[in-house]
Amino acid sequence: MQKLMALFIFLTLVAESMGQSNNLYEKKEFIIGKDTLRYRILYPANYQSGKKYPLILLLHGAGERGSDNELQLVWGASLFTDSIVRTKFPAIVVFPQCPQNDFWARINKSESKDSLGGFFYNSSLPVGSSLHLVMQLMDYMAASGTVNTKKIYVGGLSMGGMGTFELLWRKPNFFAAAFPICGGGDPLKITEYGKKFPLWIFHGDADPVVPVSNSRVMVNALKAGGSNPKYSEYKGVQHDSWKNAFAEPGLLKWLFAQKKGK
Repeated sequence: MQKLMALFIFLTLVAESMGQSNNLYEKKEFIIGKDTLRYRILYPANYQSGKKYPLILLLHGAGERGSDNELQLVWGASLFTDSIVRTKFPAIVVFPQCPQNDFWARINKSESKDSLGGFFYNSSLPVGSSLHLVMQLMDYMAASGTVNTKKIYVGGLSMGGMGTFELLWRKPNFFAAAFPICGGGDPLKITEYGKKFPLWIFHGDADPVVPVSNSRVMVNALKAGGSNPKYSEYKGVQHDSWKNAFAEPGLLKWLFAQKKGK
């Protein structure tokens, strides 16, 4: 009984700590006409309005869709509120939220048992409304005078990993680096990124939701196109490979070393 009580207290303290750190992200809305994008934004500690900072865009997975402007912070947000990270890697961090009836990437999903698990990335379709709002938000922030436009980064998990690949070809020459996690994309669109574009791709080899072949196809296509992406494949890890990716000790050091036009 005492052990159960101790575990309950520990989990309660962890939840409270995460809630407090998530409160560092300000709630915002980006409105264009009748369309609204809800997002959370974290400014650097000791933020100076006259200084330009790197910008990190994080795209959540399908399970965090909604309109509460909260769920998108479940995975990855605590990495950037860590006091050491905020001191060593000062940046503006943005977590937009996709509504329940939309999807970051344009995909078709079938029940086929093909190697990609039935995922087909339909690049012939126009951009979805939510991703289009994200693109417009990025343009707005890039023009705000507070962002170092040579150091804008994008990453995402699952649906957000797919959205990351899609953003790269829909906004070529905008981002400095990307880190898609357990996602996938259209290999025919890699020519839009540029041969030397820095990518670090992550996936678990036992993923039952988005098969690892989705990332392997992209890695092989990028290499065939003359790129040299970093790729971390976690043995025995299922769909939650974002836990491994966000725990990679070299992720932020690698990310912040990338600079557009370098």
